Amino acid sequence: MRSGMPPAQELIDACLDAARNDTDGCVVVVDEAEEVEIRFANNTTTTNGVRHDRRVTVVALRSLAGKMAAGVVRRGGDVEPTSLVMAAAEHASVGEPAEDAAPLVAPFEVGAGSGSNGTFDQTPVAGDLSLLSTTVDELAGAFRKARTADHVLAGSAEHGRATTYVGTSTGVRLAHTQPSGTFQLAARDIDGERSAWVGKATTDFEDVAVDALHDQLQRRLAWAARRIEWPTGRTEVLLPPEAVSDLMIALAFDASGRNAEDGQTVFSRSGGGTRVGDRLSAIPFQLWSDPYETGLECRPFVVATSSSTDTSIFDNGMPLARTEWILDGHCHRLRYHRAGAAHSGVRPAGFIGNLVLESPTATAEEEELVRRTERGLLLTCLWYLREVDPVTMLLTGLTRDGVYVVENGAVVGATTNFRFNESPVDLLARATEVGTSRKALGREFGENLPLTAMPMLRIPVFNLSSVSRAT
Repeated sequence: MRSGMPPAQELIDACLDAARNDTDGCVVVVDEAEEVEIRFANNTTTTNGVRHDRRVTVVALRSLAGKMAAGVVRRGGDVEPTSLVMAAAEHASVGEPAEDAAPLVAPFEVGAGSGSNGTFDQTPVAGDLSLLSTTVDELAGAFRKARTADHVLAGSAEHGRATTYVGTSTGVRLAHTQPSGTFQLAARDIDGERSAWVGKATTDFEDVAVDALHDQLQRRLAWAARRIEWPTGRTEVLLPPEAVSDLMIALAFDASGRNAEDGQTVFSRSGGGTRVGDRLSAIPFQLWSDPYETGLECRPFVVATSSSTDTSIFDNGMPLARTEWILDGHCHRLRYHRAGAAHSGVRPAGFIGNLVLESPTATAEEEELVRRTERGLLLTCLWYLREVDPVTMLLTGLTRDGVYVVENGAVVGATTNFRFNESPVDLLARATEVGTSRKALGREFGENLPLTAMPMLRIPVFNLSSVSRAT
């Protein structure tokens, strides 16, 4: 908590007291973020810092001609409760009835804290750079090794604790603290011709071994000493868990039930309806989110500071549980807020802050998939992913920092970067081999969803549309 500002709990109570006589319901969300970071380049640390941020969101409800309208106001820093509530109530008074209107979640629906990792009266933990001290010490050793080996290291170490408090006029009081961190390390030779990248998501940095990650980068730089020409077009590739993470995050973000019903997405069924129940892959893939997934724990209740097609401010506090998006290779669930789910006759399914892809039949490690490759490419990570056709979920993107040639079960060199055009849904259908799943940080979307576990995939036909000069 920033000095001079009231505790989040007092602020929420003050806002709800101010809303008691002037609204037909109120939700208050306070986000307290404590972040520490260290950035480095050219084999030396460049910047470090500690940041604190408080964001307060007030949702005021007003009954207009028998229908409910919502006004939302969000402010940062120290706020005045009464003026914030009055502004939100004014917005509701001049707004349109909310399409996602539903009764606010009641305490009995939440249960005992919805399984949160703390009580409502918990205090945010202050950011502290000492959390990264071991990593900084290990980086110093890596910098020395890099200078000796004639390459340079760059990257970042970031850690944050986001504590979210939710209070509603129905009596819901919830809090959750989410620790999260990322470590990214890139290496480049002195001439700038060869580069490699590794990334890792962590909650406490105790599992970040800088030396091991640096060794991995040096091995990849050695692979790239031999340059091999590779044609564009369709080719066999091995997608590592980091690349698969980005693709599955993109798929999960597109898994909107209402958008699918409107015929706008890859999950829309020809002729109307959704593809729930349709087989997507012969491999029995399972794609799920679970707030209680070991090692990937995340907030177990809905927090919504705005409404969208499948997220609703009326759902704040709704408990979240394990949700299978793909089950046994079939499309199993899509996201719906409570009002949308009631309209469509399905169960609501909210956004959950982690994602796991797995095949129950997979037993091979990544090295085994490489050894079983006769001729193909081993990608490192994907970059600049953009959707070009929502109906097929066709993405375009770039490879980056290491595309390696595999022949007769061994990496024999590196080739150029490519632009590719592929659909994550089609890739699941075309995959012929799956590795065991492990924690993975996506290069493109890892900042949005760092808590993922993914396997390596063998894709026998992957469309490399053109050569890219990206470095």
